[in-house]
Amino acid sequence: MNRASLDKRPDEVATMFDDVAPKYDVVNDVLSMGQTRRWRKIVVDAMEVSKGQRVLDLAAGTGTSSEPYADAGIDVVACDFSLGMLKVGKRRRPDINFIAGDATNLPFADNTFDATTISFGLRNVNEPKKALAEMLRVTKPGGRLVIAEFSQPVVPLWRTMYTEYLMRALPAIAVKVASNPDAYVYLAESIRAWPDQDHLAAWLQESGWEKVTYRNLTGGIVAVHRAFKPASENAAAAIAAHKGPVAKLRRNIVR
Repeated sequence: MNRASLDKRPDEVATMFDDVAPKYDVVNDVLSMGQTRRWRKIVVDAMEVSKGQRVLDLAAGTGTSSEPYADAGIDVVACDFSLGMLKVGKRRRPDINFIAGDATNLPFADNTFDATTISFGLRNVNEPKKALAEMLRVTKPGGRLVIAEFSQPVVPLWRTMYTEYLMRALPAIAVKVASNPDAYVYLAESIRAWPDQDHLAAWLQESGWEKVTYRNLTGGIVAVHRAFKPASENAAAAIAAHKGPVAKLRRNIVR
């Protein structure tokens, strides 16, 4: 994967998201053909959190992904690097705690959150492996991480059709419904450049997460990865230092 070919600095990406913030959630529903809400519900189910626990929702944008936790009485922090997104979210849900933050340098103390999640945002982080390490740092020992991200369809014909949609149909639709169509061209390119399910799972293990599993959604267009922080810091360091082959992963998240 050549992320450099996307040719955008972190501040440029943040500005791009600021521009699309007002219509971002509506456009996502259109472009995903209504699948976004189903995907987000699966993420919430995989988190398995309850009242009394604290959740970090990274790349939270306008807070759509944070709402289910807040509605259930769970203490959720919605963190994003786009001030435009956060402003839209705060106006809509003033009860949610919105905080500006860089995923590669999170403004939180070690072992703060019972669970951490990021949906459709990790591929837009300039240094995703560094972000995974930061998520490990701020999650409590034994806590979980759930990632939803666009991935690689598992059936070759479906993969070809999906790629054609990304590079042809998606920008054309965005011209009609989005305030900044160029942003969606960039997003389509970032999806195509993102690694497949097993590569992301390997990154998680290399970063110190354990019990890594994933579940394919919509034929692999999206994958939901789940992992746990080891119960001791020594175990996390040992996993992160492991240089051998990555263990074969269970494909389905076991709830």
